[in-house]
Amino acid sequence: MSKSLKYVSLFLIVLLISCGDNEKNEKEGFSYEKKTESKSSVSETTLLASQKTDLNNKGTGPITSMELPETIDQDMARNGERLFMKLCTACHRPDKKFIGPEPKGIMDRRTPEWIMNMILNPEEMLRKDPLAKELLVEFNYAPMIKQEVTQEDARAILEYYRTLN
Repeated sequence: MSKSLKYVSLFLIVLLISCGDNEKNEKEGFSYEKKTESKSSVSETTLLASQKTDLNNKGTGPITSMELPETIDQDMARNGERLFMKLCTACHRPDKKFIGPEPKGIMDRRTPEWIMNMILNPEEMLRKDPLAKELLVEFNYAPMIKQEVTQEDARAILEYYRTLN
């Protein structure tokens, strides 16, 4: 019996020694968030593609120039919202990231031509446009699917986007 008591005592001593330095762990507490040391890195200073502003790039596609009126055409915007809800909500939410980027505020970050070309011509945009390529990477290589919308429908969706700013 004395031999097993010695082994149990030895086990408990080793266990207590291995659990040392718990003061630091207890003070920090538990968190699901990934802890990183604050070292300067490229990822901290690089903007995500969805946050970048590029008001010069018109993209690749049928729309090369476009002038928007100052006021929003509410009827067109309602039609655009209906089309957006029907065609786009599988991957996009109006005001938050989902499978694809949210359109809220897009008019402040992209040209109307770029937006229209992305809606009308996503395959070519994803092959040729640098910003579209970056978005593809940011959103886990989930490509935008061509919805076969007309230019009139794409323009209505664009008008709806104008209401989201």
